[in-house]
Amino acid sequence: MALIEALYDVLERPTMMGIWTGMMYFLGPLWVAFVIGVLVGWAWKPKWATMERENLSCSVLNAFDLSSCSSPSLNLDNGKDKNRSSVSPSEYEDCSVSQLHEEKVNVVTEEDLEHLCQLVEMKDGGPPWIQMMDRSTPSMSYKAWQRDPKQGPPQYRSSSIFEDATPEIVRDFFWDDEFRSNWDDMFASSTIIEECPITGTMMVQWIRKFPFFCKDREYIIGRRIWESGRSYYCVTKGVPCPSVPRCDKPRRVDLYYSSWCIRAVESKRGDGQLTACEVMLFHYEDMGIPWEIAKLGVRKGMWGTVKKIEPGLRAYQKARASGLPLSRPAFMAQINSKISSKDLRSFGGIDNLSETQIASTSDKPSGSNISKLLIFGGALVLACSLDRGLLTKAIIFGVARRFANSVNRS
Repeated sequence: MALIEALYDVLERPTMMGIWTGMMYFLGPLWVAFVIGVLVGWAWKPKWATMERENLSCSVLNAFDLSSCSSPSLNLDNGKDKNRSSVSPSEYEDCSVSQLHEEKVNVVTEEDLEHLCQLVEMKDGGPPWIQMMDRSTPSMSYKAWQRDPKQGPPQYRSSSIFEDATPEIVRDFFWDDEFRSNWDDMFASSTIIEECPITGTMMVQWIRKFPFFCKDREYIIGRRIWESGRSYYCVTKGVPCPSVPRCDKPRRVDLYYSSWCIRAVESKRGDGQLTACEVMLFHYEDMGIPWEIAKLGVRKGMWGTVKKIEPGLRAYQKARASGLPLSRPAFMAQINSKISSKDLRSFGGIDNLSETQIASTSDKPSGSNISKLLIFGGALVLACSLDRGLLTKAIIFGVARRFANSVNRS
């Protein structure tokens, strides 16, 4: 309660000098904690902290025994990366099947497809989805839901409908890593590790940019697309890759799942024409950031991020219409495993249907939310500066959580 009163006292000061002095007094402890955290993080980096972090990451990955995270063993060509290149499909037609066998990148299987279908039909047996956003523009509508499973990070489900877009161009757009940097600010680079010209399965390495006080993140992703009519089931998930060794920077994210169903839907113009395209996305990952902090960041920054996707899609449509050569990832996106609608229906779902719940939330932060944001924000900065100390992080966030709860109770 004292924290809230201090903030209100600052805002009620009559002069600019008074406000400035009060804000410095109010935020001073957070900056002191940040400076101390940076100094300690640079000076104290014990080896046991690194070992503890890696063991914890492995144990967390093994704990999530989900069909979406299952992956067979890999057989890679000694880690020889295949660099990206923008060339036409005809240059790939002479590739010998003997050079790349289907088994070598069998990291995404029909079990993953089954799990995605259950998510789309809301028959995965998980907890209910809670609606958190409903926004729209003249040419796009967006809805998002969130849920907290018993184990693992928060999960997100979203529906984006783009007017005047085909499922095929949207499929290529999300698969095209070379074009992604034009609309995804966090995307730094990608490298193709392995691929299969029979099924279209790919294994790629992503590097994503994070704020200056956190390390960038590395993702080793297996991905594959199934086609049923004009619906595309796209599975991407984190997979193990012994040929690419772990580095201190960027930090590897092991637990990652981001899959979507792309299909033609009726336009909101109401003309009965299937000229719009819906993208149903299901996403979760463990970035090494406390989940409550991640949830707050997603809630505050989701719409700003989503709004950047549509201009990127429209630019991609224009580029493809003007004859932009297919990049390698976009070419691989057109190699799909065919599956009939009958086979899709045969995937058995859980009888308990996960019903979507709508929760009304206020956009105006209360005093307790402001104080909790400042407390957790300071803890995040301090913990990220102490990047190697898992025990220290746990203590920092534990103290911050208890302090925020006590403020909330008062």
